[in-house]
Amino acid sequence: MDTRVLIAGAGPTGLTLAIELARRDVPVRIIDKAETYFVGSRGDGMQPRTLEVFEDLGVLDAVLAAGMAPVPMKIHLGGEVVGERTMFDPVEPTPSKPYPTGWFLGQSQTEGILRDRLAEFGVRVELNTALTGFEQDGDGVTATLSTGESVRAEYLVGADGGKSFVRKTLGIAFEGTTDESIRMLLGDVVAEGLDRNYGHWFASPDEPMRGMMFSPLPGTPYFQFGASLGDGETDVETALPAVQARLDALSGGTVKLADLAWSTVWRPNVRLAARFRDGRVFLAGDAAHVHPPTGGQGLNTGIQDGYNLGWKLADGSLELLDSYEAERRTVAARVLGVTTGLLQKYVDGDEDAHRRGEDTQQLDITYRGGPLSPAGTGELRPGDRAPDAPLVDANGKRVRLFELFRGPHATELVFGDGPAPGYRILPAGSTPTGTDLVDEGGHAYAAYEAAGGRRVLIRPDGYVWSIS
Repeated sequence: MDTRVLIAGAGPTGLTLAIELARRDVPVRIIDKAETYFVGSRGDGMQPRTLEVFEDLGVLDAVLAAGMAPVPMKIHLGGEVVGERTMFDPVEPTPSKPYPTGWFLGQSQTEGILRDRLAEFGVRVELNTALTGFEQDGDGVTATLSTGESVRAEYLVGADGGKSFVRKTLGIAFEGTTDESIRMLLGDVVAEGLDRNYGHWFASPDEPMRGMMFSPLPGTPYFQFGASLGDGETDVETALPAVQARLDALSGGTVKLADLAWSTVWRPNVRLAARFRDGRVFLAGDAAHVHPPTGGQGLNTGIQDGYNLGWKLADGSLELLDSYEAERRTVAARVLGVTTGLLQKYVDGDEDAHRRGEDTQQLDITYRGGPLSPAGTGELRPGDRAPDAPLVDANGKRVRLFELFRGPHATELVFGDGPAPGYRILPAGSTPTGTDLVDEGGHAYAAYEAAGGRRVLIRPDGYVWSIS
């Protein structure tokens, strides 16, 4: 074999998968047909669960340093500021949920951080290299690249976007709809005169829900903007003068735009692949599901596809590989329902359409009832996200459960006395030895006693595997 896994597509999904494989010493190649790396914001919102994934991957500090927390949005009607709104209610971190709200960073910056992390394992993205064909047999996949090279791999993963060559070659249906009656102009632009401590919504008093949105992009001079397009407005409207004229009509000409760095016309293309796997070929990210931008779920769902698939491909067992589609397609279908519902709120002019609740944080994703999750009766069950909690080790050093989970391994926790091949979690006041950990604040016991068992095995991707 030339490599164990060949990944087509070097966006956030493919990069996450490549890191998961590379840190397990699995030979991996990641190719992309683009001649240069993408420059633009596109998916700029990261949900709390994604931040937890990034902590495990070793990129969280870089993401937090480069990005920013959600900012309030000023509402401009008829050129006058009439109020402010927030996307999220202020939420303090808790021992079980260390990252309770989202984080903002342009997609191209996120990809850069992931590429740098991947390079630490000696793997680099191969640009200007398209997948032009492939055939699979019982032992592997033979892929043909645009460079003329033929690559033999055990597995191929299509993380190559909504127009996925891999999915189309497999003939897998992309079920759903494209609504041509709704179109939105999105892009990145410099907006002189706008306060970067806020997002901004510009509209007319008689149509307050139809306007333009501007959100500051951290680490850059740009704002991401969005505006709905009406009947008869064409893709020509992406030109900077047209965007400026649209804003002038709503703002009174107080904001000067410059340097339109990236733009696109978006249509609601809500689709889900009929299958996420065909033999030795897998689909992940936008190749498997595409979402409305409402709710900021597309990038996050793709990252977690890669996070779920990586450890399973590294193991290679049929049970784990068979579980990928069952687990992730169910999640993608649920998330599509959330994003589609939010989109409808925008279409209906619902004033609360901008608000985000727990259903968008992806902390409640569960694989309950899946092939790897035996039945349970407690509040915390196999398939659920394993909560974090602070502990103290035998040397008095403070550690967190997430620190124990970090890395490519599964983790076994045993609560109370008795032999423990993994970590033994003792109640407050106990004297730890060896790998024992003391739950001084009682948070670990409070979180895990809901499981109804003493021994809890955590999967490499941070979900409960079994309870006994």
